[in-house]
Amino acid sequence: MREVVILVNERDVELGTMEKMETHLRGKLHRAISVFIFNSNGEMLLQRRALEKYHTAGLWSNSACSHPRINEKPIDSAERRVFEEMGLNVKLKFIFKFLYKAKLDNNLIENELDHVFIGTSDEKPNINANEVCDYKYISEYDLNLLIEKECESFTPWFKECYKKVFKMFKDHNIIKSKILI
Repeated sequence: MREVVILVNERDVELGTMEKMETHLRGKLHRAISVFIFNSNGEMLLQRRALEKYHTAGLWSNSACSHPRINEKPIDSAERRVFEEMGLNVKLKFIFKFLYKAKLDNNLIENELDHVFIGTSDEKPNINANEVCDYKYISEYDLNLLIEKECESFTPWFKECYKKVFKMFKDHNIIKSKILI
């Protein structure tokens, strides 16, 4: 079965569909999802993409990412993918969208309107080896040092948004704690 992605404009209005590889070869704007999971220590769950992935193989990235299927809501896609990739059942919350474009390996172009979701879990991931070859939880401080030292070891979309995700996660926890007081 051939995989398709949903083509969109900058306002996230659907324009049609296209086969996934053709989309990445032509650099067409399409809808994507990115999931960020945090543990109770405020550490972010990173995954290292499987070495057999069709692009950015072996690079560190967010907890899960993909493209929604036809007639699939981004939140449903995000929850499905975090389970398929990391074996975690997590309730997610939408936090923002962003546009990015990057040239990748294998002459591919990533041009996405990315829907970003966060969730929390202290469960140990049960990784899908077809998608992920390693994982780790990491603090914001240690992640900043690692990216400074090994920037090329991370996916381009991750580097574009992880700081905003950490900020929004902390802001969410502050708001939550104020409500509980």
